[in-house]
Amino acid sequence: MSGMLALSRMIDAVTERLGKAMGWFILAAVIVSSVNALVRFSINRSSNSWLELQWYLFGAVVLLGAAYTFRANEHIRIDIVSSRLSKRTRDWIDIVGHLLFLMPLCLIVMWLGWPFFLRSFAQGEVSSSAGGLIVWPAKLLVPLGFTILFAQAISELIKRIAVMQGLIEDPHTAGAGAHGAPAVE
Repeated sequence: MSGMLALSRMIDAVTERLGKAMGWFILAAVIVSSVNALVRFSINRSSNSWLELQWYLFGAVVLLGAAYTFRANEHIRIDIVSSRLSKRTRDWIDIVGHLLFLMPLCLIVMWLGWPFFLRSFAQGEVSSSAGGLIVWPAKLLVPLGFTILFAQAISELIKRIAVMQGLIEDPHTAGAGAHGAPAVE
């Protein structure tokens, strides 16, 4: 199990770095949006490429940041129900949910998303909007984001099993901050 925990730590480290990088993407989206608005209102000019760049950055934040949110245990839960269940029952719900719902969904999106991206890339697909951007980077975000989320699901599954076996402390309760997220240092 120590090898699996090492894999989990590696996945978590990659997810952590990627998640923190998404903060810079948010800043870039705000700057692009602000500049685009200033130009549009000050000199009555606009650019579809600037607007599409905003969408691409926002899409990257959502799709590439989903695994980071999952790792931090900040994803949506029905706390009013789960808080009434025992810790062991909640752990089993997590394991079953990861195995039967999250991971198959990720695999389906990856299976369908990679050809979707590859076709766009091979064709050199460009936005239908005048002055728009190439489309394949946005289409790459879908399978890439779900691949990263799948990897994080593996990490969370490993940790949940290790917690249930008493091998590690629950990372979502030990030293946790708000909403069970790991405390910020």
